[in-house]
Amino acid sequence: MGTTLFAVLAVISVVSALAVIFNKNVIHSALALMVNFGVLAAFYFMLNAQFLAVAQILVYAGAIVVLFLFVVMLLGAELGEQVSTWLTVRNAVFVGLGLILLTVVGGAVFENQFVFQQEGKMGGLTPEVVQEFGQAQIIGSYLFTDYVLSFHLVAVLLSVGVIGVLWLAQQYKKDKLSGERK
Repeated sequence: MGTTLFAVLAVISVVSALAVIFNKNVIHSALALMVNFGVLAAFYFMLNAQFLAVAQILVYAGAIVVLFLFVVMLLGAELGEQVSTWLTVRNAVFVGLGLILLTVVGGAVFENQFVFQQEGKMGGLTPEVVQEFGQAQIIGSYLFTDYVLSFHLVAVLLSVGVIGVLWLAQQYKKDKLSGERK
């Protein structure tokens, strides 16, 4: 049952990711992105990581996609350039680079998984340890000790994103007001 469910969710995930990329309507792409985030949350539930699954739904499927749709509607992206075809040299290069990246990352994951299975190492976080301390506490402990630099860099990145959105909204408002005065 678990393997079948994983296979079905994997197909839905890949199809929704392709819909994000190749859809000509920005709104439909955002909705496909929300489906992809929902499937990722289902994967987290299957891995018994309920905290990450709920955070995935609330933060990404909820807040990020809604923010993205808000910005798209605010800036009027439906008036943007029309794409006549996706079959270009540039896109072929990007697909090639993506396949190379996928091969490198997949090889690294497979190699580490093989090494761990050979040496009998699977990490110190057994289901009993997670049950004793709790998922949120363990994630918080790692986030604020081992990955504190990454946490701060993400905070800076999100702050820059908020400033960029505010600047774009202000420029849009100025352009709209100057157009009404003429």
